[in-house]
Amino acid sequence: MRELMVEMVHSLQDTICESIGNIDQSQYREDEWTREEGGGGRSRVFSEGKIFEKAGVNVSVVYGTLSPEAAAKMGGGHELEGRDLDFFATGISLVLHPNNPMAPTVHANYRYFERGDGEAEGSWWFGGGADLTPSYLFEEDAIHFHQVHKDSCDRHNVADYNHFKQWCDSYFHIPHRHEGRGVGGIFFDDMRTSSKQECFDFVKDCSHQFLASYIPILEKRMDLPYTENQKAWQQLRRGRYVEFNLVYDRGTKFGLTTNGRIESILMSLPLTARWEYCHEVEIGSEEERLLKVLREPVDWLGA
Repeated sequence: MRELMVEMVHSLQDTICESIGNIDQSQYREDEWTREEGGGGRSRVFSEGKIFEKAGVNVSVVYGTLSPEAAAKMGGGHELEGRDLDFFATGISLVLHPNNPMAPTVHANYRYFERGDGEAEGSWWFGGGADLTPSYLFEEDAIHFHQVHKDSCDRHNVADYNHFKQWCDSYFHIPHRHEGRGVGGIFFDDMRTSSKQECFDFVKDCSHQFLASYIPILEKRMDLPYTENQKAWQQLRRGRYVEFNLVYDRGTKFGLTTNGRIESILMSLPLTARWEYCHEVEIGSEEERLLKVLREPVDWLGA
């Protein structure tokens, strides 16, 4: 399974980067890095392109011995609390921040973990998901994004779209702002209720739906006209993105506590963001319309 996942995430990185490069008409910077404790990764970042202000697609394959603090942030493996601190982890993580405020930011992450040799009960698990973060709400975009992921879930007995959707709304929530980071998608962790192969089949299927879930949305929005005020609102929403990733995101915390490569861990942050003191939106505006959805999650598919 380790070999299957490592091959899958590298191949998927190639496919997604090729698509981004064609759309953005730019080349990524690639950094291959190693970790002193074991393993490393391959980071690819597009910056200041025609379509994307910043877009990063990272893969990592890391292993070693966890500190108790890192083990607590890793997730999964609950039966192994305090035992089998040797670990293996691999995955793909991507965040795309378009220039146009009408085009949404998107995030996806798919990963596989093992504690010890991965043979004991509860010693292996999969996690991942994808979520959409618009600055301006187009309901048809949210519906499309969710439908593609529901279709993938429906093809596999190990997946439950309704549960994963609610999990996503709960996880990508900014408590100190009382709002979601975006309009959700799916999120799952500690997936080990069936065989490794069945879980892998779902993760492979779902991760390979990323382009189908996002590129049609991007192509409809990336060339729309926008105003300076709309660009400023996008910068404020990116500030919220930064707040979540630095304060709450478990992946960020895990990377920082396992001596991960800092530039790769913080790849998810936008190139630019903005914080205004006591900013308020106009009543009845499109900005307020988005905030209402972020404060009260929507069942986009009526599922």
